[in-house]
Amino acid sequence: MTIAALIVAAGRGTRAATANSQPKQYTVIGGKPMLAYAIKSLSAHPEINTVTVVIHPDDQAAYEQAIASAPTEKLTAPVAGGATRQASVLCGLEAISEAQTKTDRVLIHDAARPFVSTAVIDGVINALKKNDGALPALPLADTLKRTNPKGLITETLPRADLWRAQTPQGFQLIQILDAHRKAAEQTAQEFTDDAAIAEWAGMKVVVTPGSRDNEKITTAEDLALSKLTNVNEPAFETRVGTGFDVHKFAAGSSVWLCGVEIPHDQRLDGHSDADVGLHALTDAILGAIGDGDIGQHFPPTDPQWKGAASHLFLRDASRRVADRNGRIVNTDITLLCEAPKIGPHRDAMRAAVAEILGIEIARVGVKATTTEGLGFTGRREGIAAMASASILLPVETLPT
Repeated sequence: MTIAALIVAAGRGTRAATANSQPKQYTVIGGKPMLAYAIKSLSAHPEINTVTVVIHPDDQAAYEQAIASAPTEKLTAPVAGGATRQASVLCGLEAISEAQTKTDRVLIHDAARPFVSTAVIDGVINALKKNDGALPALPLADTLKRTNPKGLITETLPRADLWRAQTPQGFQLIQILDAHRKAAEQTAQEFTDDAAIAEWAGMKVVVTPGSRDNEKITTAEDLALSKLTNVNEPAFETRVGTGFDVHKFAAGSSVWLCGVEIPHDQRLDGHSDADVGLHALTDAILGAIGDGDIGQHFPPTDPQWKGAASHLFLRDASRRVADRNGRIVNTDITLLCEAPKIGPHRDAMRAAVAEILGIEIARVGVKATTTEGLGFTGRREGIAAMASASILLPVETLPT
């Protein structure tokens, strides 16, 4: 029996989307994107030969980051999904059928169920030896009520023989592919899971034991609960870094500060665009993760950084945090200058920093102060910046 696993990860996940609109399947739980857990669980099973993921065409970069956390030789090239889950599954099944001609069974799993266990997978695979299809499920424990449009209860429904379906749902590949093709051609009905399509096509599907750990993450509340209860969640450590930078004025007509160009009667002199705010923040982030400083990674002696936009340096620091499965909690920048006035541009600066780092603007602080005419900033010879950054890093990723 040759088995392929198909993970459906093309949805937008709007009900559990993070504040920066990241689809839920790429949300980090315990230091890894949610999708990585599903890939790891299915690829680790000895009876599963290949794992194929259906993704949204816009999610290629997020997908590559996710699979970096779950390396496996069983993973095939991703498949572009369709407009609906049903269409995405059909795309995946067609790809498996075309590329893996010896595959006779398929397990279809939702990326939104990251913590599927070996026991749940075993139950589905064993049931497929004698049945057209199988799905893990839990018996319904809650009492069901039917209401009218006004919310008044009209009926109490018996819950005997009612089950809450989970995934992975397993099928004979040829049968479920044929059922999906017919459903796409013959009916406009949108089925809620693959077992429903199998039932519609006349296939016999049995129930196998599910698990409470295999619950689907649908809402933001589900996501928060999963982070609290997931036994795989590693301990996190808060790291704080600080940065400081200075650039002198030179002849010019504008300055770059915190990613925003501000008209001024001078410019800041430097090898790059001399954005002191972003330079200081870059060093703060690098300091928090113990990864050198901006001069080490982008030396001023290197001609490729001549006139470079400083957002490149800050984005690289953010990437280094992500590579360690970390998260930027908040940043704070203080600009020391007599001119130009920072207040009118503060929100634009905060928005620019938030966009570069991929965090919410509420996590970015930008302030300004003068030195009361004292020192080089008081004499309007240049601008200085101080910055701090708080980072959450999984303890397991920290160097020993």
